Amino acid sequence: METPDKELFDKVVKISQSRGFVFNASSIYGGLRSSYDYGPLGALLKQNISNLWWKSIKNADTNIYPVDTAIIQSSDVWKSSGHLEEFTDPMVECKKCNKRFRSDSEEITECCDNQELTEPKQFNLMFETYSGPVKNENSQVFLRPETAQGIFINFENVLRTMRAKIPFGIANIGKSFRNEITPGQFIFRTREFEQMEIEFFCKESEEDQWMDYWIKKRMEWYQSLGIKEDHLQLREHEENELAHYAKKTVDIEYLYPWGWGELEGIANRGSYDLLSHQENSGKDLTYFDSVNDEKYIPSAIEPAGGLTRTLFALLLSVYDEEKLENDETRTLFRFIFELAPIQIGILPLSKKDDLIEICNDINKILSEDYRTEVDITQSIGKRYRRQDEIGTPYCITVDFESLEDNSVTIRDRDTMKQERISIDKLSEYFEKL
Repeated sequence: METPDKELFDKVVKISQSRGFVFNASSIYGGLRSSYDYGPLGALLKQNISNLWWKSIKNADTNIYPVDTAIIQSSDVWKSSGHLEEFTDPMVECKKCNKRFRSDSEEITECCDNQELTEPKQFNLMFETYSGPVKNENSQVFLRPETAQGIFINFENVLRTMRAKIPFGIANIGKSFRNEITPGQFIFRTREFEQMEIEFFCKESEEDQWMDYWIKKRMEWYQSLGIKEDHLQLREHEENELAHYAKKTVDIEYLYPWGWGELEGIANRGSYDLLSHQENSGKDLTYFDSVNDEKYIPSAIEPAGGLTRTLFALLLSVYDEEKLENDETRTLFRFIFELAPIQIGILPLSKKDDLIEICNDINKILSEDYRTEVDITQSIGKRYRRQDEIGTPYCITVDFESLEDNSVTIRDRDTMKQERISIDKLSEYFEKL
């Protein structure tokens, strides 16, 4: 097992911000701690990860139905789910400087001299706000801390409208909000983040086999993205750390520069949520099995991953440095072709109009099927370096010979090998990849 590389953190954060992956939110006003915007390349990368997630669960062995649920739900939802009472972290306060920390936070050691900490108190992580023009107890609402409850309260709606048969899943990607006491580590722990969640409904007698299925399925997906296999591990939760709803939870963890951290949790939530919502809402949430003539509340297996955490783990995993023959160091992201924000860079050797015109013509052809970019700024060498740094797998160079032979040079990011090919064969070339 490789050891954490603490220098890698600074390198990836620096290149992410300089190349348009992630920006500090509200940066022109000095920024807001632990709040980030995703630039053009980061937004594309998030979208690509999301698309591959949907594709992977669509190709699963059973039906998965997509939903997109509201960020603000009735407060009764969070009361029934247990979040109003149970969704807490232990917090301590320094009596000297009045700063507050999670009781297990490493930042406590960086606190003021002669620190004196209070006893841990439970702090609810939910963001509270108010709905409507009057601010009172009746108008109190919360920003969702997870997308899961939106799925559970729509169980009957999906069951009825889609005529779903167990086993089946309901999936959602969306924003969640947690008022973290001590956020940090770039985009790993933030108060606003995106989740990729599935609630997979099955018979209680089959929950163990589906739990094993989803653990295997989800681990394979992270590896398929290009995340290093030796930087992934499974960790089962001890009984004393299980969430209030969970029978069993297994985390997929990634070896971040500071150590192991959660990428995704796969939990057996049993029938806890549906039973609780049925009891508190009065709505019948049982499933009728017409084949076996039985009625029951199904169990739920929940693979819940972090979209933004996955993006960060991917950046860390595919970042590379390579010594060249001239003693220069080439930095690059080795994204797989499907994930790369820009798949094909199109570079004229000079800014002459006739070369740029050919580049634009090539772009019109390839941009219908691929993410392309015409890059004309700076020298050709610096443009190659930029394309390497943003992870572009292939660059097409249009030179003066292209005016004569209607051919261009294709450069492979990983090998840096170059190949001459006719322009009218470009579509065929990339189709074979």
